[in-house]
Amino acid sequence: MTISSNLNEQLLTFYPYFSHFALKMRPAPRNSYDGDVDFSVLALQDADFRTHLKSNNQLDFSDPAAVKCCAQRERWRFVATDIDEKNLSYARQNILANNLKSRIRPLLTDPNDPLIPLDALGLDRITFTICNPPFYSSATDLLSSASAKSRPPHSACTGSPIEMVTLGGEVAFVTRMITESQHLQERCQWYTSMLGKYSSLGLIVEELKERGVGNWAVKEFVQGEKTRRWGVGWSWGRRRPREDVARGVSGSIPKHLLPFPSEFNFEIPTTSVDLVGSKISALLEGLDLRWRYRSQISTGVGFAKANVWSRAARRQRKREAVGGGELIEKSDDDDGNDDDDDDDDDEGIEEATLGFKIQLARGSEVVAVSIRWLQGVDCVLFESFCGMVKRQMAI
Repeated sequence: MTISSNLNEQLLTFYPYFSHFALKMRPAPRNSYDGDVDFSVLALQDADFRTHLKSNNQLDFSDPAAVKCCAQRERWRFVATDIDEKNLSYARQNILANNLKSRIRPLLTDPNDPLIPLDALGLDRITFTICNPPFYSSATDLLSSASAKSRPPHSACTGSPIEMVTLGGEVAFVTRMITESQHLQERCQWYTSMLGKYSSLGLIVEELKERGVGNWAVKEFVQGEKTRRWGVGWSWGRRRPREDVARGVSGSIPKHLLPFPSEFNFEIPTTSVDLVGSKISALLEGLDLRWRYRSQISTGVGFAKANVWSRAARRQRKREAVGGGELIEKSDDDDGNDDDDDDDDDEGIEEATLGFKIQLARGSEVVAVSIRWLQGVDCVLFESFCGMVKRQMAI
């Protein structure tokens, strides 16, 4: 996960029952443990990193210097909350030991306080939240879950009751987050939480749907051969995550729990990327939308205010063009080249109903076309756009 590089924006990391801090987090592959990380290869690229490897070529995570040698996002700012003073005291020690006092702000909260206390923190907006909620609804629930598993001793849960148990378990806890997010809306770009039980995933996704959330993401975390956890994120904004982020799960997750696909792919039987790029640009430049294509990278980005590709919309555009000139006028210096134009007028992009990116890639006998959904909440509109492009690109 990443956060905004804006120094005025902060990430709220709340482990209300858990005091762990992530010093560096990157977008993860579907299975981070699918093949061990080869630290020896990394060591060949960084002499300083090599000095922190143990004799078995593994990183010594017990050494603070070894952990700090991993790249950090120096502009990230965190706020961490916890309801337990003892946990928070250890967190403060970790912050000081890693020289992160200027970047991580711990806050002791009360169980009845908001889980996302932006007003108490004096924050107008944050980029996203991370939460590792208490999984269990009672001590009996915890023991029952543990007895049903066959695990070696080193994998046994060592969390204290205050870290592991809350009224209603993780479903009630994350549902409380969803309720708070309804009031905060886009004061937080993305709300995220981990889930320890597979059964909780469906309940949380259905809760999001009932609350009117149309932009969510599901992630599966695979640790070793048996341990699995799930991540769920949601946003009240209209920016869509990548396909591998929004639907980062194996085939074991039912499709109705996944968000609408944010990518649409098809192939055109030709080897000329330039030809396909020219046809797509000619098609989209004839519509009432914003479009810019860069042939050097075979990629274009566009924004539409509505369905402007339907027959009715195209007929209306022709009538208005005859009566009063083109709806979208190109400036004299817009000759279709690929030069960046820092003075582009971005007015209307934030309000666009649909944002999309089209990328082309040459195969052995075809050109692969990938349309990615960048912005919007109307999946029918995105699907309609993709279908229109595919039909018009038939060669």
